[in-house]
Amino acid sequence: MKNLATTGSGLPVDEHDEDAISKMAFASFQAREEEIEKKKMMVKEKVELKLGRAEEETRRLAQVWEELEVLTDPMRKEIAAVRKKIDVANREVRSLGQSCQKKEKEYKETLEAFNQRNNEKNQLTATLLELVKESEDARMKKLEELSKNIDPSC
Repeated sequence: MKNLATTGSGLPVDEHDEDAISKMAFASFQAREEEIEKKKMMVKEKVELKLGRAEEETRRLAQVWEELEVLTDPMRKEIAAVRKKIDVANREVRSLGQSCQKKEKEYKETLEAFNQRNNEKNQLTATLLELVKESEDARMKKLEELSKNIDPSC
């Protein structure tokens, strides 16, 4: 006796057909699962490949970074040393410049005082020479008068 069932379309289906449909549906499901699994494996392989490339690129970039650090580190130290020397020299130059300005001011003041004193000395010397000449002239005149008084015949 055949067991009849109806499908979703309302058509009668026997058990054997139902088993075949179930097997087909299961096979179709299994085929889709296998296809999904294959695609999943392909995606996984691509991801692993990209991860491998990323890790390789990361290692390469790390190596480049280390080389860059080694390259810039000595230069940075040299630059810092030179800058430090420039700063020291700059402070010394500034200090010496201030000292020079101070001494130049003192020199100018001393030179001005020297010139004033020298002018005063020259004026006093000129005055002294005039006084000495006047004194000599007066003494000579007096001596001549005395000499005339002693010997009126001369």
